[in-house]
Amino acid sequence: MKTLQQDMTTGNPAKTILNFTFPIFIGNVFQQFYNMADTIIVGKFVGTKALAAVGSTGTIMFLIIGFVLGMTAGFTVLTAQKFGAGDMKAMRQTVGGAAVLSVLVSVVLTVLSMAFMKPLLRFMQTPSDIFADAYAYIMIICGGIFAQMLYNLLACVLRALGNSRIPLYFLILSAILNIGLDLLLIVGFGLGAAGAAYATVAAQGVSGLLCLLYIVKKVPLLHLEKEDWRPRSSLLKMQLGVGFPMALQYSITAVGTMMVQTSLNMLGSTAVAAFTAASKIEQVVTQAYVALGTTMATYCAQNIGAGKVLRIRKGFRAATLISAVYSVVVGAWILTGGKYMTYLFLSENVTEVLGLVGIYLRCAGIFFIPLAVVNIYRNGIQGMGYGLLPMTAGIVELAARGITAWIASGQRSYAGVCFAGPAAWVSAGLLLIGMYWYIMKHDMKKFMALHPQREEEQTEVKKHRKQKKGRKLPVCY
Repeated sequence: MKTLQQDMTTGNPAKTILNFTFPIFIGNVFQQFYNMADTIIVGKFVGTKALAAVGSTGTIMFLIIGFVLGMTAGFTVLTAQKFGAGDMKAMRQTVGGAAVLSVLVSVVLTVLSMAFMKPLLRFMQTPSDIFADAYAYIMIICGGIFAQMLYNLLACVLRALGNSRIPLYFLILSAILNIGLDLLLIVGFGLGAAGAAYATVAAQGVSGLLCLLYIVKKVPLLHLEKEDWRPRSSLLKMQLGVGFPMALQYSITAVGTMMVQTSLNMLGSTAVAAFTAASKIEQVVTQAYVALGTTMATYCAQNIGAGKVLRIRKGFRAATLISAVYSVVVGAWILTGGKYMTYLFLSENVTEVLGLVGIYLRCAGIFFIPLAVVNIYRNGIQGMGYGLLPMTAGIVELAARGITAWIASGQRSYAGVCFAGPAAWVSAGLLLIGMYWYIMKHDMKKFMALHPQREEEQTEVKKHRKQKKGRKLPVCY
């Protein structure tokens, strides 16, 4: 059987990034179908208030799932680095450490989220007419955190080895399962919003178990021995040093969106329903940026492990160009016809909601390039081993989103609330670009001096220097 592991330290950077990104993008879209299926079926068969109930918990779900995503991605950065360096023994040890840490995080996160959920919903001023359904939905999601952790950890491990296709296949299967379970539990058994949550958790658990089965059957490289499970304080410290800041980064972003949700809740359930439908539409097309970010984390991790700094720079340039072209194309569609996807979510009050959806999409669509920059540069820098530095951008993002939402709530402006996200993207994007250039100009020069390069890398560096000779701008390696 042909291996699906991919060495990202060789070949054309743009082609390598595209080939790796596409399966992740499709997988992310199908993952969005989990929640989209929930919102479509709930909105169609239960009603606008039930849709608002599911939507009102979206930011809390982002907080929880984002923390899981950040942790698992951070834990496996070292896995990709060891794979890129060709040290398979150390690579397996990082997988064992990541598994142990993931179990511990799952337990703590489940207990804390379920204990504080009701006060959190009240703090966010969740409308009283949707509170019960919102609470039932999100508590079930919290109870299924381990299923989320299982899939995302194993998917991140496979991607760290360059395999982005297998997680896609299992996500497609589980997305189909989720739709079937939604129809069964919501329409057949009349469980409403709670039925949607049960379907989501079950489908995610299935995708995780399928990843585990695949690794056991088809990836002997990841067959861990007893020695690989032994806790190593130095290794766990390094993984936490990257994983916790990445998780905190997602959490900071989520806190900002919760501030937006709080401002939105003050505008009533119709505004919440419109914002929910619009954000689902936006999230489908913007999964390309998430996929590019995931790709850049693996790409940079493998290449930093191999000592190929110049190739990292080429990768950033290629990813930025790809995302810019994509942004223009999908932005044009979002601005013109995106709002009509609202008919997928609702059968009642569509005319009233449609106008509000259009406002949201216009606010977001013209700022897709800054959003792409945030995902590419934040994840790429994290893949290079920087955990705390990108978190600074998260704090700036939080401040920009929170201030904009606060001003909008004071004015009771729906459009102002919709602009909170773009304000965060622009602010964080500018800071991340500055961080990237600083790292490449200072830290990576030191790295190259300390780590002997492969012969082909040395040749590329010399060639690059000759090409840049005579230019006024500094050459950053």
